[in-house]
Amino acid sequence: MVISRKQESPKCDIFINKVKLKQTEKFKYLGTIISNDGKTNREISARTAQAKINFQKMKTILINKHISIETRKRAFQCYIEPVLMYECEAWTISKQIQNKLEATEMWFLRRMLRIPWTAKKTNERVLNEANKRRSLVRAIRKRQATFLGHVMRRGKLEHLVTTGKFEGKRNRGRQREKIMDGLAT
Repeated sequence: MVISRKQESPKCDIFINKVKLKQTEKFKYLGTIISNDGKTNREISARTAQAKINFQKMKTILINKHISIETRKRAFQCYIEPVLMYECEAWTISKQIQNKLEATEMWFLRRMLRIPWTAKKTNERVLNEANKRRSLVRAIRKRQATFLGHVMRRGKLEHLVTTGKFEGKRNRGRQREKIMDGLAT
């Protein structure tokens, strides 16, 4: 796989024992989807879908009205959030992705409180009812900052890649958002 900004990925021929390896657009490595455009949109969508599947598997516990909301929230934090936030330290979160993550957080909360989509309750009202604040994006940013501190102290190739300080000309057009840009906000 060749990771590039270009619309059409450059062709790369690699041979092992005179056998040509197939070039791919995306693959899964250690549970994370790596795509040839270098973006994390597919990975975040896959994580969201996997977390929703796990939520459905634990639905009997997470929406049970006989269990207190605090206990259900703790169960959610223990069993669903880790699935959703796996490898989030490497995500580049744009405003669009942040909105998607916040919507996902509200999706989980509305189901835990058994609020149907036809009930016209605002997100703020749902958060008040659950005695909760939005915490998913904040937790992701905290994990990213912790990881960034580790990378900055190490000061090797990871530091160079993360800070994006390479010599040479930049490409034309709007520059992509970097991990550092998300942490600055």
